Amino acid sequence: MPSNTTAPPAKKKGRRARLIVLVLVLALLAGIGYGGYWGVSTVRGSFPQTTGTIRIDALSGPVEVKRDAYGVPQIYADSEADLFRAQGYVQAQDRFYEMDVRRHMTAGRLSEMFGRGQVDTDAFLRTLGWRRVAQQEYDKVLSAETKKNLQAYAEGVNAYLKDKDPSDVSVEYAALAFTNEYEIEPWTPVDSVAWLKAMAWDLRGNMQDEIDRSLMAGRLEPGQIKDLYPGYPYELHQPIVDGGAVDKSTGKFDPKAQAKSGDDGTATAGGGSQGGIQSQLAALSDTLDEIPALIGPNGNGIGSNSWVVSGAYTTSGKPLLANDPHLSPMLPSLWYQMGLHCRSVSATCRYDVAGYTFSGTPGVIIGHNDSIAWGFTNLGADVTDLYLEKVGTDGYVVDGKTKPFITRDETIKVAGEADRLIKVRSTEHGPLVSDRSTELEKVGKTAPVGNAAPDRGTSGYGVSLRWTALQPGKSMDAVFELNRAKDFQAFRAAAKDFEVPSQNLVYADTAGNIGYQAPGKIPVRSKAANYDGTLPAPGWDSSYDWKGYIPLAELPYEYNPKRGYIVTANQAVIDEKKYPYLLTRDWGYGSRSQRINDLIESKIKDGGKISPDDMQTMQMDNRSEIATLLNPLLLKIDIADPQVREAQKLLEGWDYTQEPDSAAAAYFNAVWRNVLKLAFGNKLPKELRVEGECINVRVVDTTGPVDEQGKLVPECGERDPETAQPDGGDRWYEVVRPLLEKEKSEWWKTPGDRLNAATETRDQLLAQAMKDARWELTAKLGKDVSTWSWGRLHQLTLKNQTLGTAGPGFVQALLNRGPWNLGGGEAAVDATGWNAAGGYEVIWVPSMRMVVNVGDWDKSRWINLTGASGHAFHGHYTDQTDKWVKGELLDWSYGQGAVEATTQDTLKLEP
Repeated sequence: MPSNTTAPPAKKKGRRARLIVLVLVLALLAGIGYGGYWGVSTVRGSFPQTTGTIRIDALSGPVEVKRDAYGVPQIYADSEADLFRAQGYVQAQDRFYEMDVRRHMTAGRLSEMFGRGQVDTDAFLRTLGWRRVAQQEYDKVLSAETKKNLQAYAEGVNAYLKDKDPSDVSVEYAALAFTNEYEIEPWTPVDSVAWLKAMAWDLRGNMQDEIDRSLMAGRLEPGQIKDLYPGYPYELHQPIVDGGAVDKSTGKFDPKAQAKSGDDGTATAGGGSQGGIQSQLAALSDTLDEIPALIGPNGNGIGSNSWVVSGAYTTSGKPLLANDPHLSPMLPSLWYQMGLHCRSVSATCRYDVAGYTFSGTPGVIIGHNDSIAWGFTNLGADVTDLYLEKVGTDGYVVDGKTKPFITRDETIKVAGEADRLIKVRSTEHGPLVSDRSTELEKVGKTAPVGNAAPDRGTSGYGVSLRWTALQPGKSMDAVFELNRAKDFQAFRAAAKDFEVPSQNLVYADTAGNIGYQAPGKIPVRSKAANYDGTLPAPGWDSSYDWKGYIPLAELPYEYNPKRGYIVTANQAVIDEKKYPYLLTRDWGYGSRSQRINDLIESKIKDGGKISPDDMQTMQMDNRSEIATLLNPLLLKIDIADPQVREAQKLLEGWDYTQEPDSAAAAYFNAVWRNVLKLAFGNKLPKELRVEGECINVRVVDTTGPVDEQGKLVPECGERDPETAQPDGGDRWYEVVRPLLEKEKSEWWKTPGDRLNAATETRDQLLAQAMKDARWELTAKLGKDVSTWSWGRLHQLTLKNQTLGTAGPGFVQALLNRGPWNLGGGEAAVDATGWNAAGGYEVIWVPSMRMVVNVGDWDKSRWINLTGASGHAFHGHYTDQTDKWVKGELLDWSYGQGAVEATTQDTLKLEP
């Protein structure tokens, strides 16, 4: 794609011009002669100018923007303010539509862009109040220096927007013009701060598990629910931190200390009144499904890999650091690659940093400067609690006394329609999220509750949300502190301010040190109440309130551990029996992390060394851990049906890898999906099963004389396919692992139907799953098993996050890309996740991959899921995707000489 050498024209003639743009785009799609040519020309009008000179009033000095062959910008300036002004300008050039949608989402203003269909989403987001909290952070909490950087960034964005019609900014605005005379507002510093709330929301921890456990209580016994939420397998999967304990004499965590007997933070689920909340929580779960998952579907798949290896075990003699966050696939990618360089690093211009950031946010989120490198994975700390509230017309009850609600009115503007007005009510715990659902207004009128619960009265219980991100914090300060840090001490100081979302931070520096810090604002729950956050708490009892937050000095960390490497992949941070605080009960279960540990150990044993190529190969490891357990049993089953036997033979000699061309991987994953459906899925309540999938359940009429057996009636699932259960993640590996030794467990029993006999044992159910998988894949992939492949089932389609998912079909065809056939799989290191309840489609991915060669920075490598551009027909829209699919990485230039050597376009920004 040749560079765009001129700035787009100023103001076009309003609505008519925007409609012409869309008509020409449609002509392009249809390939209509000259219409196609002029469609390209018109669409290119919104592409960024990448060469020549642009004058910007806000700048105090000259700035250069050097872009490589993939459009990745490296910015050079003489002052910090100009550096961030230029960052805002350049990101707006490439991604402003994405930025604009994000700020409307975080502010609960999507209806202003997309109309009435977003009113309920806006109402829920207004109830949470992300934008209000971001404003409070900016006004009262963030440092003066951070505010200056945010202001400079906003000045740069607005310099780009000056005198531009929406259709000059991005083609999506032309599509919006059909229904909405939309005008772009200036960017503000708070727009940048609010985005961190959206990131925190999708990484918020175990809120969905809290809901799901409560919903299961309507159908399953407590022991059965416990079966489905097993404890973390410490004996199989090592936690991040090998040892250490809080030294009570100093009040600090000591990585070398030994935990004393009885020094644990275990607690059991808190009590009283779990009954009667199924309908409320089901409705809340439905509401959560409607919230845009800009990071990914919240659940077991949300995660990431990062690991760092000491120079003692690397071919370079310096540390190597790898990171690949697992997030929702989106177009454009969540990440934006860039470098921010002071021409002369000094006390007044301190930045020389490169890596991945978010469009709309200044600084670099993950990457390196000239001294240190760092990576993130989701820690998964339990930072949310749902509280049942005894509500009435005058307020809510706490310790027998009625307190008034905290209220505010919100006005939701709707494109082309009248405004909607809502009232937000909050308790001392947080917003009353049950107000946003008509079903939740009828909370639990008939279901029984425990004796400890107050009477529901006529209005029932409400549900409020306490969440650390709803309190003003300093995470934006932490971004800039990380960018400037030069050593582990400064890195830990920055981590102290990274309050939400709680992330595992890995570290390496040019002096050869490696480290890890668990940061975050993590609540301390009451041991007196014996409450562990796994079920909703009784809000009327103040003993269930949080008792403060774990001090950073007492959070686990490591520095140069003897083993010589650190792995974080959402496993447990530390053995709960060695640590006095409860971080969560709902860790990832450690399949990915243990596989990475094993791969590192296999390389360094007997004096072996790890190279950057080895790190890259590890990132693409696609071995199925559940297959190592289940496949040997599948091969022992005597299959009479010749066509099912034909499929079974695919598993003979399979090495458990999930390559896109593997027929064995396709069949095994189909068997796994059907095992889960038969053993567990069909026994779960409708609120957890896939929407529209129906089973027969037996219902007894208790109002009159009936057959004791009752009658069978259809019951259909209600959950979005991306969040339904059983999702097949590594929690389900740990559910199934002990059951494989119990051939007659109740979980293996199924009632059968008119086509299939009931099952009583493990092998009978496995045989049925193999049969069902055979015919499922026959329908999807054809009768000839030799033509089957995992990639044909397991496909990635990149969708524009607004019009590409909900727009007219022809607009989706314009904006979306794919599909690509992928390898990898759920809970593999190459975590191309899919939900076993919902199907095989890829729903989360390694959203970027990087391997940092610490100290020899120009030999580092990186890749993005899509490309630098958010413009649908630009050459950099998805130009990294094919390489990403193959596991390839691009060279990552950092030093000025390397950047010059790879520069394709240079743009000068001048005052």
